Amino acid sequence: MTLLTFLDYTGVAVFAATGALAASRKQLDIIGFLFFACATGVGGGTLRDLILGLTPVFWVREHLYLLICVAVAILIFFTAHRLESRYRWLLWLDAAGLAVFSVMGAVIGLSATGSPVVAVVTGVLTATFGGVLRDLVSGEPTVLMRREIYVTAALLGALVFVLAVRLGLGGPLASVPAFLAAFILRGGAIRYGWTLPSYRNTPGRPPDDLR
Repeated sequence: MTLLTFLDYTGVAVFAATGALAASRKQLDIIGFLFFACATGVGGGTLRDLILGLTPVFWVREHLYLLICVAVAILIFFTAHRLESRYRWLLWLDAAGLAVFSVMGAVIGLSATGSPVVAVVTGVLTATFGGVLRDLVSGEPTVLMRREIYVTAALLGALVFVLAVRLGLGGPLASVPAFLAAFILRGGAIRYGWTLPSYRNTPGRPPDDLR
């Protein structure tokens, strides 16, 4: 098993765990856990493959991805109550999954098209869509609507990977700084509340001034 394959499996497992933890917060049954784990674990990669035209999508070609999601869902179903703060675990596991998938999405996008631009886009989509889907289905505020840095961390991870490859590093070596960059930025947002400057609306002109 190569390092990149291991990272791919790990990313699916970590995101599946966040989906299962979201199900535990909603006090769902085992079917709910399985649905959330699978949707979150493979959601981003499914969108990526469809955009790139890589059909059948990865989990249809390799069933182990779904089996990993199922195993994680069952494990979380029986152990989630032991975690003191499931939401905190969800945030940090999500940060790790985001970092892994920002790299894997960029790897697959670059391999499929040879385009650094496409690689960055697929890195961001792979890293964020599963979390967005999880939050939408569970009725939680989506990661896109929160002020702390999220998508930007995925963007940074994909960019660092592409730049490292352009500098001559192989895929496994380039994935290390890319993962660290994404995880550190997202971790800082969780720990210290890092945000980007927000849009500030200015008061509109009074109607009389427009005459």
